[in-house]
Amino acid sequence: MRKTWKKLAAMAVTASMVICGGAMGVSAATEEEKPEKVTVNVAYMPDYASLNGLISAIELGYFDDENIDVQLTEFSDGPTIIQAMESGSIDVGYIGQGAHKLCINGKADIFALAHVSNGDAVIGSKEKGTDTIEGLKGKTIAYSSGTSSEDILNKTLAKGGMTMDDITAMDMDATNIVTAMLSGSVDACATWVPNSLKVLEELGDDGVQLADNKTFIDQTVSLASWIAMPKYAEENHDVLVRFARALYKGFDYRADHSHDDEVCGWIADKIKLEKNSLLDQVEVADWTTSEFIRDHMDDVKGYYELQQKSFVESGDCEETPVDNYVLFDVMEEACAE
Repeated sequence: MRKTWKKLAAMAVTASMVICGGAMGVSAATEEEKPEKVTVNVAYMPDYASLNGLISAIELGYFDDENIDVQLTEFSDGPTIIQAMESGSIDVGYIGQGAHKLCINGKADIFALAHVSNGDAVIGSKEKGTDTIEGLKGKTIAYSSGTSSEDILNKTLAKGGMTMDDITAMDMDATNIVTAMLSGSVDACATWVPNSLKVLEELGDDGVQLADNKTFIDQTVSLASWIAMPKYAEENHDVLVRFARALYKGFDYRADHSHDDEVCGWIADKIKLEKNSLLDQVEVADWTTSEFIRDHMDDVKGYYELQQKSFVESGDCEETPVDNYVLFDVMEEACAE
């Protein structure tokens, strides 16, 4: 009996060593397989459209899962974000419709579709006589060059048989557009959410929305995307896939409208804005999900082709294959099941 117990004890010790050794091996393998810790400098704009997926991914730990330390910096528009990227201070950033022409022209690569927007608008005033598109002729109109506000202003003027030469165009940043319109120092403005909502709310009955993105749905599509410099994208393909994977998980969480209050609360804390004003922005776009990317990549490519066609027709860009500047492979890898 003693020999039997000795044998059992020896077997138990051996088994314990195997199990412990195996566990250590698994732990070591897991540690080895964990992606390298990276810091990504991220540019955003202070609104729901820019932050909803990003802030969700941060708050829910999706970037932590990818071993990414996200450092956020706020900007007012896409062109200034691209300038910061060119200087090396920003790695990835969010842009609206207007700045996409810079991507088409080779300035940056797109690695994630954020959404199809209806947040841009041209707003007139009954008091100023700009309550129709035709009434814009000869008037002073505030806009921000290189952004989606310039894009929608050009389209609105063309709809009325005009160009920028037929108006007095006042180029200013997004915040000043709101101030100028509400003070009456301009006759109309072209801007985007949340500024368009604020202008219409403050003007009350005097304000008239002359056009938004849906006005031109037969001509183009208004997109928002996440971008990086071509050199950064080439050298950091894996980082972009990891970043996009976390981002799309954030998009998926946001897509459930039962989370609207929570997500808007997170954004409100970040940008010091009233939560209710963010809740007003929830319906201003068709928000992308990982499932949409997986199942409709042909549609995604079609969006960027239609967008480019519009910029080519307006003379902002020359025709080029969308694959030259849109990294569809990053989206596919990030959204794979």
